[in-house]
Amino acid sequence: MRRLLLSSTAAGLLAVAGVPSALACEPDYTGVTLTATTQTGPYIASALQLAAKGWEAKTCGKVNVVEFPWSELYPKIVTSLTSGEDTFDVVAFAPAWAPDFTDFLSEMPKNMQSGADWEDIAPVYREQLMVWNGKVLSQTMDGDAHTYTYRIDLFENAENQSAFKAKYGYDLAPPKTWKQYLDIAEFFQQPDKGLWGTAEAFRRGGQQFWFLFSHVAGYTSHPDNPGGMFFDPDTMDAQVNNPGWVRGLEEYIRASKLAPPNALNFSFGEVNAAFAGGQVAESIGWGDTGVIAADPKQSKVAGSVGSASLPGSDEIWNYKTKKWDKQPEVVQTSFMAFGGWQAAVPSSSKNQEAAWNYIQFLTSPAVSGQAAITGGTGVNPYRLSHTTDTALWSKIFSEREAKEYLGSQKDAVTAKNTALDMRLPGYFSYTEILEIELSKALAGEVTPQQALDTVAAGWNKLTDEFGRDKQLAAYRSSMGLPAK
Repeated sequence: MRRLLLSSTAAGLLAVAGVPSALACEPDYTGVTLTATTQTGPYIASALQLAAKGWEAKTCGKVNVVEFPWSELYPKIVTSLTSGEDTFDVVAFAPAWAPDFTDFLSEMPKNMQSGADWEDIAPVYREQLMVWNGKVLSQTMDGDAHTYTYRIDLFENAENQSAFKAKYGYDLAPPKTWKQYLDIAEFFQQPDKGLWGTAEAFRRGGQQFWFLFSHVAGYTSHPDNPGGMFFDPDTMDAQVNNPGWVRGLEEYIRASKLAPPNALNFSFGEVNAAFAGGQVAESIGWGDTGVIAADPKQSKVAGSVGSASLPGSDEIWNYKTKKWDKQPEVVQTSFMAFGGWQAAVPSSSKNQEAAWNYIQFLTSPAVSGQAAITGGTGVNPYRLSHTTDTALWSKIFSEREAKEYLGSQKDAVTAKNTALDMRLPGYFSYTEILEIELSKALAGEVTPQQALDTVAAGWNKLTDEFGRDKQLAAYRSSMGLPAK
């Protein structure tokens, strides 16, 4: 979804994938030309292009990757699917769009749904994000979960450790709770030294709401009540203005005041630049932050890039009892922000077999593993092997950095308490309402409660307009809950 400029070549992917130099055409797709589409690169599009070269050498087929700007991609795909036109053989799309696409997608061949490569896909993707109403209709090609990144050099400085403990009463270390996260940001807020506490995306249209969701997930994703973060999964009533959401928004706003002075204009790209530029002590976001910051060609902090799981909470709001439930220990909640790009084959494609074979090659352990460490692809770990192959990651990280990075990525995709991102028909309508009010709250024009009350009213109105029963069925399916 995101990433620095492309820095490796297709030849690297061919070698890693074990494609022979002499064309074997296995399987033989001579004469077959696939049309694949996704957003304008380099993110994701470059992964499709690099894999296409390897697949072409292996099968003698051809792949034409067609790119559209992000704002045009959804309408281009949905128009093609609903018209039944044979426009695309492969579509790479945002998981939030799945509810609008699934009626028009072919099911993954059964022979792809078993074996070592299948079991290697992290369960949260294999069993939930690739599945709709019991059918596997897409293949994850990018892992997207938020994690935490910090400056090892700052955290292990003896003077910082002593001063931090004297002020806050506990050791300076990666935070277990969101309160600790804000304590650390406050401690390192030192603008006179060119250093600020944290970096997150706060700009409307710049991944803003996913960062809020990460704060909120720790307070609303109750282990005993799965699927209740956004809506009541029994009634489809919006939960966005409950006390857990309010606390999450309050802390998100607090984080914005402990960030560089222009942070309200930050998208994720600026988050990465701030961390790699040595401006901030910590940040949250996708795994790209660690990869970019580890690159000495574009980072001032290479060699000091620490990683950990998102902070959590020992208090979680129970939407059923409308009370805070005290937990015996801090619950580390993983939020599947965005959820990872999906690749699928439209039912209208006349080349379904070849298209699925290309997707199988694209997402194979060797090819996807190389993409995960290649700048510009935007591919984050989604296979278990992506998080265990230390030799792969030693190419960009020190041994300690690799251990922490891989540990945080593995924890993110295998966490016991996982919050899935929202996937609903009309997704953009819901998030537009949210972003308008978030921007007002960040600017201090309304209180967090006022902002979220407005969002809740807007979401409930939208749900009724789209059809509450229809939306409830889609929401339950997206959260992996059985139909009512």
